[in-house]
Amino acid sequence: MTAMGNVVVNGETTDCISAYDRGLQYGDGLFETIAVLGGQPRNWNLHVERLRAGCERLRIPPPAPEQLFDDFLKLPIDDRPLVLKIVLSRGTGGRGYRPPDHPSPTRVLTISPWPDHPPACREQGVTVRLCELRLGCNPALAGLKHLNRLEQVLARGEWSDPAIAEGLMFDANGYLVEGTMSNVFVCADGEIRTPPLDGCGVAGIVRRRIIEQRAAAGAAVIERRMTLADLRAADAVFLTNSLIGLWPVRRILLPEGGREYDSQPLAQRLRAELGME
Repeated sequence: MTAMGNVVVNGETTDCISAYDRGLQYGDGLFETIAVLGGQPRNWNLHVERLRAGCERLRIPPPAPEQLFDDFLKLPIDDRPLVLKIVLSRGTGGRGYRPPDHPSPTRVLTISPWPDHPPACREQGVTVRLCELRLGCNPALAGLKHLNRLEQVLARGEWSDPAIAEGLMFDANGYLVEGTMSNVFVCADGEIRTPPLDGCGVAGIVRRRIIEQRAAAGAAVIERRMTLADLRAADAVFLTNSLIGLWPVRRILLPEGGREYDSQPLAQRLRAELGME
């Protein structure tokens, strides 16, 4: 696959967009990262629904699902696990922050190789650290997978040790929010808990599936604010996103040293409930 062949812009095979595109100029847009397994985008309808909901909140005209899928079919897809990324910007609009009255959004779809995560991440669990950078709170953008990812870029730049799989991020008030690339769940006192995303953070697709599946089974996931003390007291911790699925946390590096967890049994049970085995 050539680099250009891996990119479709507004339905055309090209890797060029306008230098005046508002996604480039201002981060004015949204994106989705989707696992492609057996030639099919996994959880496609949920990703398209989240993209549409984000468009409504940002007042960007949403693309038709059929149009997006036609774009996807123009990419070089085979039976290997692949990663599809959809970027949707407000399009071009001249200089200045004021959005155009009648935007013409830009659709960019790319296909990439599957990340080379060691099997031990899933089978034995991962080591994570605490990020120093704090997330700013902005309810207007909370939950959205918008293009403004500088906080995550800076947080991920805090470590280079390949033995550390992820960094946990807190907001300015000291509440746990998410990982740099993942949502986080904590098990304590027989409950599965996850931070609310009403001030910042990304509402992940796998996070949504776990919350909905547990609710249907009569065992709700509790959304509650948690601090570092909750991590110290937890029985198990796990991370989720559309590519890793569900990773148990084996160890968190804390200021006083490492805290070990036996998270694999819970992770294995939830993967089975979600059909991720």
